[in-house]
Amino acid sequence: MENAALLEDVRKKAHVWLGDDYDEDTRRQVQSLLDADDPSELIESFYKDLEFGTGGLRGIMGVGTNRMNIYTVGAATQGLSNYLRKEFADLKQIKVVVGYDCRNNSHLYAQISADIFSANGIKVYLFEGLRPTPEISYAIRKLACQSGIIITASHNPKAYNGYKAYWDDGAQMIAPHDKNTIAEVNKIKSAGAIQFNAKKNLIEVIGKDFDKLYINELKTISLSPDIIERHKDMKIVFTPIHGTGVDIIPQALREYGFTNLIRVPEQDIVSGDFPTVVSPNPEEPAALSKAVEKAIETDAELVLATDPDADRIGVAIKNENGEWTLLNGNQIAMIFVYYLITRWKELGKIKGKEYVVKTIVTTETIRDIAERNGVQLYDVYTGFKWIADIMRKNEGKKTYIGGGEESFGFLCQDFVRDKDAVSACCIFAEAAAWAKDQGLSLYLLLQRIYLEYGYSKEVNISVYKEGKSGAEEIEKMMKQYREKPLTEIAGSKVAMLYDYASLKGYDYPESEDLTINMPTTSNVIQYFTEDGTKVSIRPSGTEPKIKFYIEVHANVKTVEAIAQAKQESLAKIERVKESLGV
Repeated sequence: MENAALLEDVRKKAHVWLGDDYDEDTRRQVQSLLDADDPSELIESFYKDLEFGTGGLRGIMGVGTNRMNIYTVGAATQGLSNYLRKEFADLKQIKVVVGYDCRNNSHLYAQISADIFSANGIKVYLFEGLRPTPEISYAIRKLACQSGIIITASHNPKAYNGYKAYWDDGAQMIAPHDKNTIAEVNKIKSAGAIQFNAKKNLIEVIGKDFDKLYINELKTISLSPDIIERHKDMKIVFTPIHGTGVDIIPQALREYGFTNLIRVPEQDIVSGDFPTVVSPNPEEPAALSKAVEKAIETDAELVLATDPDADRIGVAIKNENGEWTLLNGNQIAMIFVYYLITRWKELGKIKGKEYVVKTIVTTETIRDIAERNGVQLYDVYTGFKWIADIMRKNEGKKTYIGGGEESFGFLCQDFVRDKDAVSACCIFAEAAAWAKDQGLSLYLLLQRIYLEYGYSKEVNISVYKEGKSGAEEIEKMMKQYREKPLTEIAGSKVAMLYDYASLKGYDYPESEDLTINMPTTSNVIQYFTEDGTKVSIRPSGTEPKIKFYIEVHANVKTVEAIAQAKQESLAKIERVKESLGV
């Protein structure tokens, strides 16, 4: 009975899309779904509205209320326009930036969004071609805009696209603007409420001149130009994995002084089909396999990669046996923080008001590096909008050094307010040159960090649950973890339990309830055990999966002991997985 009622509701919603407010091609595709013998795709396309969440939209492209298309994008833009007109009613001219990445339909969605903004009397700076997400964040601040969007689904598979919305500080929106925008978007009940007729005089196209401004500002954060000059011919392989980093990152690296860049020609082809990879995600070894092949062929020293919208960085380095290995996001963040803080100290830039930021699921080693060097550390929720929130609150009071998350995002400067793989590639290459100047490979630099701050091994496990039933299953799993919290993990007693959904915790040794000081709630459960193991559990906010973050620690006194610590840590992680039931 329930399925019959759902199908009836879905068919009613689909029939609305056969009306005159929708274009002929959309009507044809909807009719095809209605006529199909198997209603599965019809249900998936219409069983709910694609949610405009706190970061915007993300979903599979296609017709329907639960898909990315010109009407769901249009409703998002109309709702955002309505909110901007309310919030900035006293401004003579409201301004926004519109950018897009390499994905299929990204240019179409960007152009339609620009048209809708302009139809609502809002001035639009529209990039002439695909651009990195961080450049959109930079442009919002540089052009004194009130908001901005980029059409991107980051590193999701090729079937997806998305819509990220920003506020006037160049960061993704948080309260109250996120909730208020969502409320306005939810008021758009039909395509007839969307103003599609552009006022072309309000759309200004921007391009390469703006790229120069961005790159010139990126150059100001370099800490070791003299060292780069000594090692400018270091061989660096770079791949954009078919995405927006294809031109701007090599240009930025050259401006930094690196002269020996090696490309991966087949992945320099910009394509939303990502023809050489299953998934354009620099977290996955397969996505960097061609770049590693090129590095072996050319005897390179470093491999850098970026995801489709060039906000995440992937890195491969040679290990002690000369074999290429990928760094995980925690290791990348550790190297960034270690290099930045060490170099700031060497240059006399640490004055006592400096800070770094990490997310709660990112390695605790970063805390040790920061605090032992007199640098304050902030822990925030997953998502760079929370790192940007700390930057906003500290503006003019404290000095930002860097911030990152285990999901391969890092930001080395404060004039951008989202993760930035353009600057990250430049600074990581600089860190490699700095290490080389001391006779160290990046691998040996990582070992130095482990010797100074202890060995840590981090593993992330993602369990995918597709569709409506998958979402329900994830919800059930989180409920079970809350109702029956673990008291022991891999043989070690739980010392601290934090539930960020209620902002409550429990200190087991002290038998004491805790209150968590965070700006809002989040659907995350976190355990710390007596032996230093950390486990975090959260559903993804952008993909149909539940994520488990496992971090274990060991003390090491010699480089030789690191290999043994790694093996013991891997074995321990298997025991942790057993405790979690994954």
